[in-house]
Amino acid sequence: MSKRQSIDKPDFCVTISPNRSLTAAGFAILLGSIAALNLTGGVIFWYVGAWPVVGFMGLDVLLIWLAFRWNNRQALRSETITITAGELEFSRFFRGRLLESLVFPRSFVHVHIERDGERELIGRLLLRSKGKAYELGSFLGAEERLALAHALERALAKPKI
Repeated sequence: MSKRQSIDKPDFCVTISPNRSLTAAGFAILLGSIAALNLTGGVIFWYVGAWPVVGFMGLDVLLIWLAFRWNNRQALRSETITITAGELEFSRFFRGRLLESLVFPRSFVHVHIERDGERELIGRLLLRSKGKAYELGSFLGAEERLALAHALERALAKPKI
């Protein structure tokens, strides 16, 4: 954080993070159910003589566990956007640790959202400044990116006092 920003009162400040719809207890129940179903199926296949299938059913459970572990790790990310009278600061965090912080002069940063009009798709949300583009909110859904883009545009359009 620059000295100037620490003095200025933020005009706009938001922290965004991925949605987490499954709790740890819910995950345990889900994985336990999948494991029980695979075990039941594995016993049936073993009984009828198709024992190699059992290994693949165990591999299914392992792959599902790995996928959820990766997803939960990605959910520990967050991004903060702060707009003051003179600048916009964009910071990325992982597990509460600062990974990256970018500061733009407020007058020279623009919000851009990619759109595909033919297919009515909303693409990446970008901050553009001095010929470079920086993606933010990649973990948000399309409607959430659009709402954030509109909020940032309104905040940047407010007159600087």
